[in-house]
Amino acid sequence: METKDPSGIEQQLQYEFKDKDLLQEALRHSSYVNEIVDSDLRDNERLEFLGDAVLNLIVGHLLMRSYPELKEGDLSRNRANLVNESQLAQTARSVNLGAYILLGKGESQTQGREKNSILADSFEALTAAIYLDGGFEAAYKIISNKFQSLIEQLDTTDNNYDYKSRLQEWIQLDRGVMPNYSIIREEGPDHEKTFWVALTVIDIETEGSGKSKKAAEQDAARKALDLLGKDARCR
Repeated sequence: METKDPSGIEQQLQYEFKDKDLLQEALRHSSYVNEIVDSDLRDNERLEFLGDAVLNLIVGHLLMRSYPELKEGDLSRNRANLVNESQLAQTARSVNLGAYILLGKGESQTQGREKNSILADSFEALTAAIYLDGGFEAAYKIISNKFQSLIEQLDTTDNNYDYKSRLQEWIQLDRGVMPNYSIIREEGPDHEKTFWVALTVIDIETEGSGKSKKAAEQDAARKALDLLGKDARCR
């Protein structure tokens, strides 16, 4: 398979590099560099190292904004579920990154462009290249676009601070009704939205906000539990 023009990945990401050499370095696998005699080309492993740190920072930031109720241990576990080889490889496939990676003949012949390890490492390198080329905001925007929907789909019902489940269990036990959640407004650009949710149950009305719909619902449920008192929160 012939490697595609790297400008294609810029179109996929909707980001144009000012320094094209950074983009080339991010796409250059060690197997490719090793096959070029007397080459001073640098492979993407240094960028991979930096990209790992940038990804963990941004995804950690997104998790904290989306789930203000989660403790450090829960945040760490959820981040590990998102920033791992399998998930990064899947994200790389979503932008067809494999078609742009420069591989040596051996890796190319053994379907290296489909290997999770190569795809994940190259996505980390690409993240670092964007960070170095355009700064934190550029990297944040792209990673947010790729990971925010995954973050919103996380199942956090097994955490100690799942206010929605606690409220529902208590209300059903005592009153036999279900809380009603409705989105009342949302503000901000797609990668940095804030949601407001209204909660009504029995004679209680609360309003919650958060960086995801789930986080806003959790905030509204927490406030409802506070109004119901300690017995509802601890039962």
